[in-house]
This record gives sequence, C-alpha cells and structure tokens, in this order.
Amino acid sequence: MQILMTLTLVVQILSALVMIVLVLMQHGKGADMGASFGSGASGSLFGATGSANFLSRSTAVAATLFFAATLMMAYFGNRANSGDGGLMDKLAAPAAVASAVAPAKATGPISQIPTVPGGATAASKPAVPAPAASK
Repeated sequence: MQILMTLTLVVQILSALVMIVLVLMQHGKGADMGASFGSGASGSLFGATGSANFLSRSTAVAATLFFAATLMMAYFGNRANSGDGGLMDKLAAPAAVASAVAPAKATGPISQIPTVPGGATAASKPAVPAPAASK
C-alpha cells in the first residue's frame, strides 16, 4: 500500500512539473498576431498551428494525470485513516471506558469515618435531633 502511495505521489509531482513547463512554453493570445507577420512560427517543427495544438494537448494530458493522481492520493489517504475508527469513535471511546470502570474504594480520611449500626456511615446520617417523646 505504501509503495502505491509513493508511486502516486511521484506521478503527481512529475505531472505538476511537466504542466508548469508546458504552460510556460505556450504562447498567449497576443502572440498569434506576431506569428502572422512572420515571427518564425511557420518554420517550427510542428508547423504554424501544430505547436499550439501539441502543447495544449500535452498540457491537457498532464492536467488529467495530475487530477487522477490527486484523486488516488485522497482515496488512499482516506482509506488508511478509516481503519482506526474515525473521529466519532475517538470522541466516544473515553466516555464508554469511563462508564465501564467500577468506582474505586475510598482511601484516606473518608474511609476512616466510623459506621453506625445499619450499615450507613455517620457522615451520611442527617444531623437532625430525634423528636422528644410526648406525654
């Protein structure tokens, strides 16, 4: 999987560099007027209009490769991260673990509170005086 991701990254970088070079080699719309007055475009390797057609098609192929490599990297990146549960599982996991853990037995000063008959601690009994017996 890592080899395929690396290969996709190399294809993306190379297609980006080729696309930059091809765009810089192309002439703008204003260069067409200069070519009609004999600026040397007719004596090129591809002819008067062949170089523009070749460069634009090569740029389109490089852009398609770049786009496909970007989509593949997004797919592989998303697929690699989906195995560990996702964001909602990561956020919900501590709450589920916390509710499953039993409360710890108290130690320290709270555990030294004396118990009263009946199983309750003295601290849990209300501090209300007993009602006086009526005559």
